[in-house]
Amino acid sequence: MPGPKPNPVESDLCLPKSVDVVIVGGGIIGVSTALELAERGNSVLLCEKGQIGAEQSSRNWGWVRLGLRDPREIPLMTESLRIWQSLDERIGRKTGYVQSGILFGARTDRAAADMERWLRNLKGYQTGARMVSGSELEQHVPGLKTKLKAALFTPQDGRAEPQWVAPALAEAARDQGAVIMTNCAVRCLDLQAGRVAGVYTERGRVACDQVVLAGGAWSRLFAGNEGIALPQLKVLNTVLRTSPVEPGPETALWSDDFAIRKRADGGYTIASGHENTVDIVPDSFRLAAKFLPAFAQEWKSLRFRLSHRWTIEARQRRSWASTDVTPFELCRILDPEPSQKALRKSWAKARQALPALVGAEIVQSWAGMIDVTPDAIPVISNVQEIPGLVIATGFSGHGFGIGPGAGRLVADLVTNTAPCVDPAAFRLSRFSDGTKVRPDPGY
Repeated sequence: MPGPKPNPVESDLCLPKSVDVVIVGGGIIGVSTALELAERGNSVLLCEKGQIGAEQSSRNWGWVRLGLRDPREIPLMTESLRIWQSLDERIGRKTGYVQSGILFGARTDRAAADMERWLRNLKGYQTGARMVSGSELEQHVPGLKTKLKAALFTPQDGRAEPQWVAPALAEAARDQGAVIMTNCAVRCLDLQAGRVAGVYTERGRVACDQVVLAGGAWSRLFAGNEGIALPQLKVLNTVLRTSPVEPGPETALWSDDFAIRKRADGGYTIASGHENTVDIVPDSFRLAAKFLPAFAQEWKSLRFRLSHRWTIEARQRRSWASTDVTPFELCRILDPEPSQKALRKSWAKARQALPALVGAEIVQSWAGMIDVTPDAIPVISNVQEIPGLVIATGFSGHGFGIGPGAGRLVADLVTNTAPCVDPAAFRLSRFSDGTKVRPDPGY
């Protein structure tokens, strides 16, 4: 089965000679940034090597969640939730956003206690988040057969449609004057006197004062060619969608066995709630020391494998000039094969737990490559070594929901505006300044 197809966005025809800001990457982070900058009166060029939102931004679960975030992400996610609530009206397009609430199920007393402790991170925020059990849990997911001790309920959370959102934001940015170029890879930066003076694309040079690198899983490769050490690996997650189901729960549910949320088409998006696949590649060894704390903490949920990705990445060029054909032009859309084992397991567990799914069918399945950092929070940062360059990547599977807020923060950094939240936790230099880098589950 082919992967999900985001709503098509036609490319502009003419590459501008100069703009204020060039954005590299047309996922939700890039297009959110483009919209924010264009609304502030900046001239913006967004270049996407393939199609808008065709990689992880259209392949994720579609969750918009504050629940169980790393505490360092909570202020930015809170900002993002405010944006989501009026986003459709602001851009004049549908994103599919629904504030439906999310349940995070706990099968053991220990897991329930961990979630209870996580709630302390929301002190001072008006969210209504709380632990539920018994009849209240049954009200949210009628007929649920999975045995749960309790669940964390986050009523402020919700869902949106990944295949709609990035294209809608790109078109909205174009409404505000941004130029959107698809099938147009940025090959490298043009640096003069050590700072950004432009970019070289496969269609020619564009002068600019600022560049935002929002290339998702490709960001490490681009940054490395510029001499920037960006510790980032790729993790594969497998997803399926079902035929329409009636009746079915409105509230999304996460458990160890599966995660599920209702779709705008009446079906459900389902994935493993616990399992991700990690392909062993050359970067696995280059970055082993930095990722060791994260691997040790998450080893139960990671499935390491040696696959054809080793050969692909071992053969990939790691440096090039502006006149060279780059890896970005050789792979327009990263479309990995889903894990059949993960599909079978999550589908079987979901059908056992939710009687409403018994008559449903799998309509489509796909996989996406998640860009992860050693501490599982993003890099949203100026690059001290290259004035004029801002990096926004490594969202570690949390990027869809936090995307609009992240775009606002990136725009603040680009325009030297007071940031909407403190960006210190997301600085690139944390990987080299002696900071202890590791994920923080918040409990």
